[in-house]
Amino acid sequence: MKVKRVLFFDSGVGGLSVFKAVKELNNEIEAYYLFDNECFPYGNKTESFLIERVDRLIEVACSRFELSAIVVACNTASTVALPELRCHIKLPIVGVVPAIKPAAKISKNKVIGILATPGTLSRKYTQDLIDSFASDCNVIKVGNANLAVIAENRLTTGKVDKKAVSKILEPFTNAPVVPDTVVLGCTHYPFVKDVIQEVMPETRLVDSGEAIGRRVKTVIKESAMIDTNKKQDRAFYTGTLENYDDRLKMVRKFGFKKLEQFEI
Repeated sequence: MKVKRVLFFDSGVGGLSVFKAVKELNNEIEAYYLFDNECFPYGNKTESFLIERVDRLIEVACSRFELSAIVVACNTASTVALPELRCHIKLPIVGVVPAIKPAAKISKNKVIGILATPGTLSRKYTQDLIDSFASDCNVIKVGNANLAVIAENRLTTGKVDKKAVSKILEPFTNAPVVPDTVVLGCTHYPFVKDVIQEVMPETRLVDSGEAIGRRVKTVIKESAMIDTNKKQDRAFYTGTLENYDDRLKMVRKFGFKKLEQFEI
């Protein structure tokens, strides 16, 4: 049989939020999910490290698997590594960037928040989005690498530190005018969206998941079909998983039957 096989890549399991959104609009695809557990989190890594690391992992994946398209399901990696990837990988590549444009458009009080990793907030790409689409807004930026760790732990264990999340959000909640719209600028954050909403009940939370689903639907129309004996979604990790059994149980909730080590 023939399938459209899409590689989803993230530093951790937060990209499963993107995978879920894409699958809802593209149920026919075969998904390979690769997360760089060995170097998680990405939010505190340098640009040069990320460019080299992401490029290396995706190059190896492309040599190892036949693919129709790639989704870089990580805001931090997308804002720094996409240009290099597109230089020498000829497959369609869809990145994830903070949903600043729609947030600015729907904001009533023109105060928006951007909740992201320090790496994403420091990128010129992110500032260019603010300048282009939110120049009429007061933009409050909150960068915290630990929120991705909190979300990762919740996915694995089911437990979440609500006090820690509330503390991270204080620059929003203590602002003279509280943002009426906050951009979830990391693919991990939808997995703690309910906790964020509990702390900021009057604020609308915006992420990129649905938009990425629509974009993938468009780009795979012309992408290659891959021969396979059996359509099967597969999940891979780098490095060593100390909590392998918990992670396996978690990815199975998303339809992955196995969790395999990805060696480079």
